[in-house]
Amino acid sequence: MAILPITVYGDKILREKAKPVEKIDDDIILLVRNMFETMRNAYGIGLAANQVNVDKQIFVVDVSVVEGLEHIKPVAMINPEIILTSDETVIFEEGCLSLPTLTAEVERPEIVKVRYLNTDEKLVELEADDLFARVILHEYDHLIGKMIPDRTEPKIRKKLQNKLRDIMNRNVEVNYPITEKR
Repeated sequence: MAILPITVYGDKILREKAKPVEKIDDDIILLVRNMFETMRNAYGIGLAANQVNVDKQIFVVDVSVVEGLEHIKPVAMINPEIILTSDETVIFEEGCLSLPTLTAEVERPEIVKVRYLNTDEKLVELEADDLFARVILHEYDHLIGKMIPDRTEPKIRKKLQNKLRDIMNRNVEVNYPITEKR
């Protein structure tokens, strides 16, 4: 397995809609394994393929490292589709491996139902709540070209501009590899 460099704010691929996976083959399986390895190396709990510079609709989630969520198994979602979200929302501070050093409060639905292919090419439907739901929605956002600043109030977004500029210029300290400035 390999640890891949993580794309950061300003990298074009993070703003594009990811392409569906046509076939789950050995390359996709290796990518998923490398994504888990990369995410864990960076102490993350979610990672989308475009965050490792791959234009595919894939993300991985592992919230089992969070106290109280040890029972939730790590999951890879291929070609995910959000099929239901609750009307109830929760505001919670989020971070992102592609936005090192930046956090912001984001409002998201409390419950999500998602349909996806697993690595065995089986169609799965999963309902998640609380932090698990939040991470799924956060990673799904990556696949449609959205990031934390897009989910914040305009006045908050304005306050984030200096940090976003620093991230884009790689003027941040991180303990994991990130892509070179393009």
